[in-house]
Amino acid sequence: MVQAVRRPRPSCVLRADGQLSQSTEQELLSGLALTSFRLNGQFLALAEEMARPVGLTAAWWQVLGAVLIDPLPVAGIAREMGMARQSVQRIADLLVDRGLAEYRPNPAHRRAKLVAPTAQGRSAVHAIDPAHAEVAARLSSAMGQQEMASALAAMRRVGEVLDQLDAEATTSAAQAG
Repeated sequence: MVQAVRRPRPSCVLRADGQLSQSTEQELLSGLALTSFRLNGQFLALAEEMARPVGLTAAWWQVLGAVLIDPLPVAGIAREMGMARQSVQRIADLLVDRGLAEYRPNPAHRRAKLVAPTAQGRSAVHAIDPAHAEVAARLSSAMGQQEMASALAAMRRVGEVLDQLDAEATTSAAQAG
């Protein structure tokens, strides 16, 4: 078996003007991205473990979870969950075929129907609650609630800033073109 060799990462050093050096900024961006990719894989594996006993997959749980409070069109679910619209459409169709979700008319858009959970879909999601609570308690015990809350706040902040940067780039591109 071949093992990857880990190179030591440069430490964060501030320049004299108080700014991070470009290579350090790039290293931090890479670290954020790679860590989020790893976390995504870990969370998906954990979600599969919790969802499987109730007859769901992690992706089905993700789509149903997005519409538990309010029905959304497929494009809205995709935006909310960071998934491809085509993937959400395929999953929504499967959920409807299995009686876990239904399509409803969308007063805002004639063709983009709303996805909503059925009673069976809600029941399946709620059946995950005991396993979810157990994992949450274990993680909280290992990290502490304050550290979990800080990690969540940092992750949300990174997401907000990336959204802002994307909006700025889109605006700049539109003005240039």
